[in-house]
Amino acid sequence: MRNVSGHGKRLSYYDFGHTTVYASRFDQRFPYCAYVPDDYDEDSDKTYPLAVIVHGTERGMLAYRDAFADFAEQNGVIVLAPLFPANICFPGDLSSYKMLRQGDLHYDAVLLDMVEEMRERYRIRGDRVLMYGFSGGGHFTHRFLFLHPKRLLAASIGAPGVVTLLDFDHDFWVGVRDFEKVFGKAIDLDAMRKVAVQMVIGGDDLQTWEITIKPEDDWWMPGADLAGATRNDRIRSLKGSLERHGVEVQLDVVPGIAHNDGALIAKVKEFFARTLNAAPA
Repeated sequence: MRNVSGHGKRLSYYDFGHTTVYASRFDQRFPYCAYVPDDYDEDSDKTYPLAVIVHGTERGMLAYRDAFADFAEQNGVIVLAPLFPANICFPGDLSSYKMLRQGDLHYDAVLLDMVEEMRERYRIRGDRVLMYGFSGGGHFTHRFLFLHPKRLLAASIGAPGVVTLLDFDHDFWVGVRDFEKVFGKAIDLDAMRKVAVQMVIGGDDLQTWEITIKPEDDWWMPGADLAGATRNDRIRSLKGSLERHGVEVQLDVVPGIAHNDGALIAKVKEFFARTLNAAPA
């Protein structure tokens, strides 16, 4: 039941449906918005899985929230869409969030506290979420899978431009040999194997202008070209690296589509719905 007056209720009119935009309590530089299904009632005991949708470099937080509203209604899911603004760490900073950490800034901790805020505000089911990210969001999602597999029910990784392979012969970001040194936490392969993993990409996503890393670039390191030249090459390299360690991956390639997930999101919704249907109540 929606409540406008506030009498006896914690939630306001702006906490339902397409919610207003909130500043993170953990770090107010980072806002988020949500979609809450129409049947959410403060007096009910129905619980809702949480889907986290991570934007790409374009920062389309509201557009992603809105794109998953129909899925939220049809599947009884609450959607959380965070925003990691550009220029946070330095002028022209477009990409620091994609690696999860930049100096003392832990983007993963920012997101995890947003999830906790949602859990305190709404009846969220369980402590594992669905996560989808495309392009820059695909960067974030697969590295979040490596770092926090126990917090994920499903991870849908959309066309990341630069991938970290599950490769113990190369240092981060190319591989994960020094992962524990970088993140203070070892890779948990058993936990990763329990996460439903999808990779999704357009068959014509072949341009390399934005993703080629040259020796003069900040991200350059030995092995920077290990995963291949195109996003299609790289997502297949990522898939193979996970599968070699027993992590099952569903790869969906949508023919005729370049670097645009408008036609890919339907595949993500199908994957999430199947995952929810297979999960214990």
